Amino acid sequence: MKLRTQIVAAAIVTAIGGATLVAQQINGAGATFPDPIYQKWFSEYNKANPKVQINYQPIGSGGGIRQVTAKTVFFGATDGPMTPEQLLAAPGKILHFPTVLGGVVPIYNLPGVTTPLKFSGPVLADIFLGKVTKWNDAAIAKLNAGVTLPATDIVVVHRSDGSGTTYILMDYLAKVSAEWKSKVGVAQSVNWPTGVGGKGSDGVTGQVKQTPGAIGYVELTFALTNKLAFGSVQNSAGKFVTASPETVTAAAAAAATSIPKDFRVSITNPPGDNAYPIASFTWLLLYESPADKTQGAAMVNFMKWALADGQKFAPEMGYAALPKAVVDLELKALETIKVK
Repeated sequence: MKLRTQIVAAAIVTAIGGATLVAQQINGAGATFPDPIYQKWFSEYNKANPKVQINYQPIGSGGGIRQVTAKTVFFGATDGPMTPEQLLAAPGKILHFPTVLGGVVPIYNLPGVTTPLKFSGPVLADIFLGKVTKWNDAAIAKLNAGVTLPATDIVVVHRSDGSGTTYILMDYLAKVSAEWKSKVGVAQSVNWPTGVGGKGSDGVTGQVKQTPGAIGYVELTFALTNKLAFGSVQNSAGKFVTASPETVTAAAAAAATSIPKDFRVSITNPPGDNAYPIASFTWLLLYESPADKTQGAAMVNFMKWALADGQKFAPEMGYAALPKAVVDLELKALETIKVK
């Protein structure tokens, strides 16, 4: 049975070699954005620490926030930081811990077009607003000189569930389009002006793959894994940048020097010639004073591993490792979790 679908009790007792060991079974839920690397991490950590089994359900950032608030899971995960209202609604203080960095990319299905397309922020906003409706629209053609674009209708595909991936894109579009900011705004779930919904990153990916003319958005890893075409995006320096671990790291460089103590920060549309503009941290959510101290201690130890050994898996999976300055701050913050 796959790790993500296991339903387990809080703890089981296992006899190994005559010794009785308590195996920690820890459940979490949330963002689909980091799910590939989380599954890799939990598997690798379990190999080195067989007494700790971490199970994760990729149900979307909104679901992760709701479940950790309700304490139906021990930890949550989100790509958009909790709002002040959400934090106040929780039954205890919730801490945000960045785990990796990722980029959200515009994916599309345009048969016959093999040259990677270029997008600007305002053009993406107009596409998702439903103002640009044909692939050969002058606004797209101007950015892609020399590319023969068909007169195919554009089909917008967006997340139907509360999503941190959506939040990251909304956060970016609101910075580059005043109309987007006023008409749609920034949230994990918005009233889309146009398009069809797909549940989770897998749902959006599937809809785009089966719909000629479709455009959507997913984390870079999902685009690479599913071999979907995705475009470069013009950054604040006017450069068209393709998402990669290197360009996402460049986006985080400025934020790393002035990150707030609670780690709730936006890094979309940053300065820098090589900075990819639709990038973000993704966060694990833990209670500062967990009810189960044993599971709390296990998650603190896991996070220390993830911030050290776990980071090496990030680039090969399409994510960017955390800057050392952020890691150092997080290690200090982990010490504030009350596990005794």
